[in-house]
Amino acid sequence: MTLGPGHRLDGAVFLASPNHDERPDPADISLLVIHAISLPPDQFGGHWIDDLFLNRLDPAAHPYFAGIHTRRVSAHACIFRDGAITQYVPFDRRAWHAGESRFEDRGRCNDFSIGIELEGCDTKPFSDAQYATLIAAARALLPHYPAITPRRIVGHSDIAPVRKTDPGPHFDWARFRAGLGPVNADLIAATVSGGVQRKERGA
Repeated sequence: MTLGPGHRLDGAVFLASPNHDERPDPADISLLVIHAISLPPDQFGGHWIDDLFLNRLDPAAHPYFAGIHTRRVSAHACIFRDGAITQYVPFDRRAWHAGESRFEDRGRCNDFSIGIELEGCDTKPFSDAQYATLIAAARALLPHYPAITPRRIVGHSDIAPVRKTDPGPHFDWARFRAGLGPVNADLIAATVSGGVQRKERGA
């Protein structure tokens, strides 16, 4: 997997979310945030994540959706259970993934971060295929955005600890760090608390 023209991963399906805008400083891309999402909660499969990020989630399709279908959110990309990856926002644009957040002395983490979702939840392990794709995506991104140093790869729970728990206790940070290998060898020593093209397409 490589980063191609237009700040898009060449191994990803691209579905354009309308939920993004210009970064205050397009040259300041210095944080990678790993998330987890499942729709409905604790269920996998279907086109619901796409629908949420594309503003077309049907509130009648599940009771949970009635409370979230008006939210205007996005991630730069999502990795599904089979390891397929869909990108929704070019990485040089500001996706709306972090919400109220703070990293070190800076708030508004959307301004300077990349957000990658994993289809998952707090109660179940992620798949081998997801780790493989996440590692490949990170290895493609880091050389292009060198300000994302080892200690600047975090979970959503690290930047919004009061509100968020993802990617959750089943995310294997040691496995992910080791998989990055020589791209950022000192990542193994970093300390952070956390942190596909699916068979059914909704597009």
